[in-house]
Amino acid sequence: MTDRVPAGMAEALRLTRAGDLAGATALLQRLMRGESEAPPGTGPTIIDAEPLRVDAPADIPDAPPRRAAAFKPADAYRKPGSAFAGRFHSGPRAGLGETLRGLAARAMPAGLDLGVGGLARPAAEPLPDGASFTTASYGNAAGTRSYKLYVPANRRDGQPLPLVVMLHGCTQSPDDFAAGTRMNRLAEEHGCLVAYPEQPSSANAQRCWNWFNPADQRRGDGEPSLIAGITRQVMSDHAVDADRVFVAGLSAGGAAAVIMGAAYPDLYAAVGVHSGLPHGAAHDIPSAFAAMRQGGGAVRRPSARPVPTIVFHGDRDSTVHPSNGDDVIAQSGASAAGLRTTVEHGQVPGGHGYSRRVHTDASGLALCEQWTIQGAGHAWAGGSPAGSYTDPRGPDASREMLRFFLDAPRSRTSGR
Repeated sequence: MTDRVPAGMAEALRLTRAGDLAGATALLQRLMRGESEAPPGTGPTIIDAEPLRVDAPADIPDAPPRRAAAFKPADAYRKPGSAFAGRFHSGPRAGLGETLRGLAARAMPAGLDLGVGGLARPAAEPLPDGASFTTASYGNAAGTRSYKLYVPANRRDGQPLPLVVMLHGCTQSPDDFAAGTRMNRLAEEHGCLVAYPEQPSSANAQRCWNWFNPADQRRGDGEPSLIAGITRQVMSDHAVDADRVFVAGLSAGGAAAVIMGAAYPDLYAAVGVHSGLPHGAAHDIPSAFAAMRQGGGAVRRPSARPVPTIVFHGDRDSTVHPSNGDDVIAQSGASAAGLRTTVEHGQVPGGHGYSRRVHTDASGLALCEQWTIQGAGHAWAGGSPAGSYTDPRGPDASREMLRFFLDAPRSRTSGR
């Protein structure tokens, strides 16, 4: 370690406290390389987000205080005169909390702390006897993706089970997403398989699904082909009810889930979208940030028959504009002739208020359901503090999604 390191780490601390996390990260990287300046224009352009902490109220059980709970845009380093400034960064970077923690651990002298904290680590729950949570992989011409699969103890040998495919958000992992959403616990309760495809940093520096790339928005190509391949591989390896296969995701994963429903309406019976964006909202990084900041505007509906969809979005989401939730619902056919719309309002005890808008057909089956969560940001509603980017103040998005999924899927998808 050179004599420059203590002064350099002090400068990194100053930049961090000033909100310039990009500058702090770049400085740490230069210090580790022993360089005084970073080489210009290295690495790919990526989308950046910063972990934001949310305090869980004391009356929510098993909710330790101040755990990582949400995303917020990195506006602190926006340059004047650019609609997207502060969102583009050269050089490969992981989530900022994780990057700063990892670099600081390797670069700073003993006893010197940046004071930026770190991401909460998932606390794995013991598996019930007879259940399993294992890793596998699938590959095709588009590449290879690993995934984790939860097989519940609550099953009968040979009886087809529902399958839920869960697409994590940026910087997350299957284990983190499973811990935060508690979906495995619900799968045990209802007897479901749950698959968690994993986006590697080699495909996106922040492990975001590339929902804004045209090649990753269509059937049979890119990431949709890999996610569909994972789904079909699980269906081949296990007894799965083909009429009860669902896909859901958070943020970039939510946008990817919308794409999967549009591209594979024959495979997925329903879609769950938390803090995501509509299909076709972007075609490159600038249009992605435009959609994230202000909504996608008029977005065309997919040519295929829309798949039943449930949407959750916080009305104070500053990372993905709440109007994107409206656009997802519009794409899912909420405005179709003959649908009946009902609205109810509720309040989680000690938590968030919400509105729930349900669009039903003539038989009373819900085709679209939209939850708008009052005062909530960019985080999985009702999730566990054991995982990242969750808001324990509810409502319970995982339970409501699974309820929506399992509610008469054969009748809802007949004639597709």
